[in-house]
Amino acid sequence: MIDQTHDAAATSWVERANGHADFPVQNLPFGIFSPADGEPRIGVAIGDSILDVASAAAAGLISVVSGGILSERTLNRMLSLPTADRRALRHRLFALLTDPGNRETVTPFLHEADSCTMYLPAAIGDYTDFYVGIHHANNVGALFRPDNPLLPNYKYVPIGYHGRASSIRPSGVPLVRPKGQRKAPDVDAPIFGPCLRLDYELELGVWIGAGNALGAPIPIADAGQHIAGFCLLNDWSARDVQAWEYQPLGPFLAKNFQSTISPWIVTAEALAPFRIAQPERPVGDPAPLPYLYDAHDQATGALAITLSAYILSRKMRQDGLPAYRLSEGPASNMYWTAAQIVAHHASNGCNLNPGDLLGTGTISAPTSDGYGSLLEITRGGKESLILPTEESRTFVEDGDEILLTATAHADGFVSIGFGECRAMVLPSK
Repeated sequence: MIDQTHDAAATSWVERANGHADFPVQNLPFGIFSPADGEPRIGVAIGDSILDVASAAAAGLISVVSGGILSERTLNRMLSLPTADRRALRHRLFALLTDPGNRETVTPFLHEADSCTMYLPAAIGDYTDFYVGIHHANNVGALFRPDNPLLPNYKYVPIGYHGRASSIRPSGVPLVRPKGQRKAPDVDAPIFGPCLRLDYELELGVWIGAGNALGAPIPIADAGQHIAGFCLLNDWSARDVQAWEYQPLGPFLAKNFQSTISPWIVTAEALAPFRIAQPERPVGDPAPLPYLYDAHDQATGALAITLSAYILSRKMRQDGLPAYRLSEGPASNMYWTAAQIVAHHASNGCNLNPGDLLGTGTISAPTSDGYGSLLEITRGGKESLILPTEESRTFVEDGDEILLTATAHADGFVSIGFGECRAMVLPSK
């Protein structure tokens, strides 16, 4: 639903929010933060500041949500609110930050974002990673199966696997290079040691709002109501470990060592103007099975979001160089919509809970300027990537930092962003 909170003419009395690349007043994403001398609490990003929602509610400025939900240290209960209640909260925050008459009252609850610490926005009970980026599936499949890149089930089933929620970390937390078993093709036995083919994966994260009871599937027509918002997700991969261990049961230690997310949840309500039609399937592709097909979802289930990935090496930092862009492409390069992966996840009666996180899988493009991983960019390590410092890369090295960004854009509306999703790689312990 598009309403006054999406008005391109609306401005905030928080002046640095106007024209902000990520967090104008039309966005208002939620997160968990702590000021320099305080405890974790709910906040909303506005420009380069964070509004202390918990304290503002305690002062009586926000009363549209009751039950102490805004005083909690996670967003789980807030995410589970009915859409109408989340929208009412958004409207109240919008009014507080656009009406100049609120400046004196609200200013004491603003904190400079640079002086605050960000945390995971929710207690993530479960994490599932999907594989809906069809160009990534094609690109990677072609490296290993040139004559048959996609397996027969790909265009019928939203492929996914259950990941590890305990190792998800917010942007800025370093990644320690994982160890694992790896086996070169020309030797008889594997060895154990640090991963040599560490890679990033450019993904969107989907936050579950209202859950479903065990044994009660979520109909595709209702699945969108169970999505509270989105974030950026880097689902790091140890490619050499994965190549050895993934058969016959799939990803395990190659994927569970850490995933990095952007700490702000961009709400489904904020993204209303950026809904677009799901791209039509190529001629000859099967139609989704009935439990995965909804006409409204096909008309509005994709998102007009541009995703970008960057690398910043240790030498680039020392030389004062900016991060080097690895790729850029649209989030609409997804074969299945977010609603379809939610409906499929629950189709067997699996219960989803508020604060569960789903990954889309790597979102790539058919051309190299939009590849979402180094595995694709370097063709499995066969072609080196040359950085502005003349350093070469086939995979991520110690001291490298990977940065993901995203911007939602649509004619007639103010663009909104997701903030940073970044992490530096440290040597194995």
